Amino acid sequence: MASKPKATCVRTGPDETSAPERPWLKAYPQGVAWDAAFKPSLMGDLLDQAVKAYGARPCIYFMGKRLSFTEIGALSDRAAKGLRALGVGEGVKVGLLLPNSPAFVIFYYGVLKAGGTIVNFNPLYSLEEIEFQIRDSGAKIMVTLDLALTFGKIEALLKSGALDKAVVASFTAQLPALKSVGFKLTQRMHLANASASPAKGKIVLERDLLANDGNYERPAITPDAIAVLQYTGGTTGTPKGAMLTHANLSTNVAQVKLWQNRPAPEGDRMLGILPLFHVFAMTTVLNFGIVSGMEIILLPKFEVIETLKLIGKLRPTMMPGVPTLFNAILRHPHIANFDLSSLEYCISGGAALPLEVKRGFEALCRVSVVEGYGLSETSPVVTCNPVKTRREGSIGLPLPGTEISIRSLEDPAVAMLQGETGEICIAGPQVMTGYWRKPDDTESSFVGRFFRSGDVGYMDEDGFIFIVDRIKDMINASGFKVYPRRIEDALYEHGAIAEVIVVGIPDEYRGEAPKAYVKLKEGQEATGAELLQFLRGKLSKIELPAEIEFRDQLPKTMVGKPSKKELRAEAKR
Repeated sequence: MASKPKATCVRTGPDETSAPERPWLKAYPQGVAWDAAFKPSLMGDLLDQAVKAYGARPCIYFMGKRLSFTEIGALSDRAAKGLRALGVGEGVKVGLLLPNSPAFVIFYYGVLKAGGTIVNFNPLYSLEEIEFQIRDSGAKIMVTLDLALTFGKIEALLKSGALDKAVVASFTAQLPALKSVGFKLTQRMHLANASASPAKGKIVLERDLLANDGNYERPAITPDAIAVLQYTGGTTGTPKGAMLTHANLSTNVAQVKLWQNRPAPEGDRMLGILPLFHVFAMTTVLNFGIVSGMEIILLPKFEVIETLKLIGKLRPTMMPGVPTLFNAILRHPHIANFDLSSLEYCISGGAALPLEVKRGFEALCRVSVVEGYGLSETSPVVTCNPVKTRREGSIGLPLPGTEISIRSLEDPAVAMLQGETGEICIAGPQVMTGYWRKPDDTESSFVGRFFRSGDVGYMDEDGFIFIVDRIKDMINASGFKVYPRRIEDALYEHGAIAEVIVVGIPDEYRGEAPKAYVKLKEGQEATGAELLQFLRGKLSKIELPAEIEFRDQLPKTMVGKPSKKELRAEAKR
């Protein structure tokens, strides 16, 4: 197992040799101690503690069916015992290829209670992407649903020998009785018959695995054990597995809970739209919801109308989301017909939140949209804005126990002065131990004890962090650094634009040039010439897009982030 590298810097900033400056302390919210002490825990213990504290409270709501904390706790214990019988223990990798569903929650905690390591998979990945991640991680067991979309891929991998075993959960068993019957009658084509599969000798049905008393042998692991291998998106090079320990994850959820600094009254509900296999939702929806005693309303996918109806019906109080989610709700033509008044707190992450979207959503719902920031490698939450003193355009202040250092883009060993732009580097108890089986990548990703985020930003006089752009998204036009986010922010000021993505495209004269892909608001019109004229007073000549292309839809990742990778690949082709 790779570990954090030793200091590799030639020169050190003041934070490495003396008491570091922490300008964020003067802006810290009242009642939140930056130097709070956190005791790392096993993730399974967090669920057990929640079961004791909240018992009969509803824990999971899924398509009309509710499960209490007691029921989720008991099912996770039975999953742990069943998995132990399959050989799951410390160091054994178990993949989860699951959409949002009770099965994800049960097996997430079941694997961790059994002492295993979770490998999260995107259900929409291609067969080749899944197979790469299986071989890289060493996962031999996969948990999935009997939906044709997911089971067909797992069946092929069982046949090829890439996987040894698959645990297959019934989708319809997770629904209320009437919905279950209806789905079987009207949507049978979407279901797979795992019992009739040619690979059935390698398949364990969920009902058989859970057929036990839940009394299992507790594994002798410590919080330093790897809980999750969270694969990065692979936007540059090959995806890498970030090794997140029980200590990383349990501490990060404790940091977030302390930052929220709010009680957990009965009836507090979390809207779980974000996919749980993504690190943002894993911490801010699943783990935070569990430790806070909240009912987690799970949606298998984001559909605007269904989401709006559900908010009005179930009255969630908290909604983590990505900017495209807030934008989709804000721009819906019939939004005035829906009641969103139950929302008390929304957190935005995963991508930059355009100010126009933030202001519009806050005015619409009369709710604070608080922007935060994190990475797969940091469990993920690193910074967040305080609710009462949030700063527009900022990703907020470092969470308790977290330090941010802005380092030179040319020499990461050099700390930049306050207000100067550089790479955002992070130290804290939530930072991964390294990349799985990639010691060289691990070493190059740290400078001393600080993880190099790959994001360019600066810190103001009060310690608020501002992101300029991703280093990998930076466009080199005739030797000048052009940041796509600056162009995107300028375009969002135009009243006709709903969404925009700017990427660098090959240019014979400048090497690279910015190109803007634009989606207009419904009923709005604009031309490329009009938008260029609009931008001329806001951007320098070198920043003006060489091309503007209008599209009905812009590509997004499964979590709803703009997919620049897809557009860059298209431009190269």
